[in-house]
Amino acid sequence: MSDETPTWARSFGSVAEAYDRGRPTYPREAAAWLVGEQPVTVLELGAGTGKLTAQLVALGHDVHATDPDPAMLALLGRHLPDVRTSIAGAEEIPLADRSVDVVVSAQAFHWFDLDRALPEIARVLKPGGRLAVVWNQRDERIPWVRKLGHLIGTQDQLREPAEPIVQSALFGFVEDMAFKSWQIVDRDSIQDLVLSRSNVAVLPPEEREAKLAEVLAFYDDYGRGMDGMQLPYVVSCFRATVIDQPRPGAAEDDSAPGAPDDAGDPAPEGEVSDGTDTDMLLIDFR
Repeated sequence: MSDETPTWARSFGSVAEAYDRGRPTYPREAAAWLVGEQPVTVLELGAGTGKLTAQLVALGHDVHATDPDPAMLALLGRHLPDVRTSIAGAEEIPLADRSVDVVVSAQAFHWFDLDRALPEIARVLKPGGRLAVVWNQRDERIPWVRKLGHLIGTQDQLREPAEPIVQSALFGFVEDMAFKSWQIVDRDSIQDLVLSRSNVAVLPPEEREAKLAEVLAFYDDYGRGMDGMQLPYVVSCFRATVIDQPRPGAAEDDSAPGAPDDAGDPAPEGEVSDGTDTDMLLIDFR
């Protein structure tokens, strides 16, 4: 993590309304690929204002949404009052062991302290459960989109976003899938999009205003007035199945190598009897 990560990761509450208005949603087919179409129990980490949550609920899943920022969760609760929420980070999940089918994170996984978060995620997943992560990434293969990216920041345009899962011993093979989507952006909503960026949210007020002025000048060159522009995204999705771990304190398997098959059996060959009544007492009469 960079030195700016803790500050940037906690910057969204101050711009929660702009985030809610300006950020794109996720395609329904992407949500179905991440979590499945049959209803399951889902823990969403870094749920924000509920951009992905709404799609998961529409698919019929039982969602528990968490976010460390109460302002973001307040907006999620306004839109989705029936969804359970908890103010919590990925590093300390307030759920029991093996209690959810899928853990999902949209546009937030890169903010986590993964040394702490990945074991927590593995802990709460049921055997055979999945971790799924997704990012909306602007399609900067298109020159004007790349120019916009230079203006508003590219910290979410991650080259290998799922690499920590690939390297982790807690999860199996990482599958990936990409979807396309478009966001209609007009002269108002493009300002919210910019204000919702963590690197812009932490700027002093005069620098934020200067950044907005730059983006409005860009829009006046490339947009179509209040008809807006279609901003293209690549929706990058990843999922992996948890590798089941022995539970702490679980009884050892009696059939494990070196363990006696029965309490009254002799000690294994090569071990010296301790003379207890459960062992054969060997006495030399010579």
